[in-house]
Amino acid sequence: MFKGKFQFNTEFLTNLVKPKTPPLIGVDISSSSVKMVELSGTGKGAYRLERYTIESLPHEAVVDGNIMNLEQVGDAVLRCWKRLGTRIKTLAMAVPSAAVITKKIVLDAGQTEDEMEGQVEAEANQYIPFALEEVDLDFQVLGPDPENPEQVEVMLAAARKEKVEDRVAVAETVGLKTVVMDIDSFAAQNALELMTAELPDAGRDQTIALVDIGASIMNVNVLLNNQSVYMREQPFGGLQLTQEIMRTFGLSMEEADAAKRNGNLPENYQSDVLGPFMDTLALEVVRALQFFFTSTAYSQVDHLYLSGGTASIPDLAEVVAERTQVNTLIANPFAGMELPGRIKQGQLLVDAPSLLVSCGLALRRFDA
Repeated sequence: MFKGKFQFNTEFLTNLVKPKTPPLIGVDISSSSVKMVELSGTGKGAYRLERYTIESLPHEAVVDGNIMNLEQVGDAVLRCWKRLGTRIKTLAMAVPSAAVITKKIVLDAGQTEDEMEGQVEAEANQYIPFALEEVDLDFQVLGPDPENPEQVEVMLAAARKEKVEDRVAVAETVGLKTVVMDIDSFAAQNALELMTAELPDAGRDQTIALVDIGASIMNVNVLLNNQSVYMREQPFGGLQLTQEIMRTFGLSMEEADAAKRNGNLPENYQSDVLGPFMDTLALEVVRALQFFFTSTAYSQVDHLYLSGGTASIPDLAEVVAERTQVNTLIANPFAGMELPGRIKQGQLLVDAPSLLVSCGLALRRFDA
């Protein structure tokens, strides 16, 4: 994988070529909220969660990863940053995977970066259905080609410039500066490595599925030895639970959202709404794994992590594990981190599954 080194639009990245990377806030703008995470290092590859915060977004301010209302999103980013209580104004952000074209290619080893850049641009013309001047293009050397030691595997990625520029503009309008632009799925993988380190043999040679349940899209990323071997999106998410609450109890979307967060719902919510939703979600995960098995040479998944705000539903891991017959865990990249007293551990357990991308982005501060 990219190990968090992927970045778009290098004109914003001059600070990162210095020996010491500046402090960064990891900022994830999703369809439902803005999430911010600040980490510090405690030595020997260990980290401390300094602070985090989550700010809800107005409905349809962001749709399918596209910023539809820059002013509303900017206001939410500013509120989130103020609540965070930090002085750091430099950000690491991410564009949604659906907005990025990625392709693994093979190039001759031993080239200079400039030579490789020229070849990557030439290769990109074959895979990108846009003019190169319309995209931000970057690449990352993954390592030697297993079939030819004289060549290297390279991942190229291209995003439409407006997708990058929208996020940069949101930060700039409120006095913040984006210095890293990653891809959300790669940022999540970066945070996932913190968790897989706790598995038997640190997850080595084990197939690990990360299932991120967003508001309307479920993203499935299957990895082996920190390399993605399969990715898929399915149209399913937490918004379906909100809509079912609206329908069953006659609430508006805002009322249903608030009731869902606060647990202020009638007694039959569990049996009539939440239980059936969890069963449907588990079946969607089963379906995603079946697609994985039928479209690849793999026949099993050893561990499954659930992330996204929906993953914090109590007992969801058990329901998914029963349906999939796979060891299922709720994503918490902060489990092994030192925590300051101001962070409430109970609330962090609820919030952690939705903070995977922002945590992975915050880890960019520690890039070598």
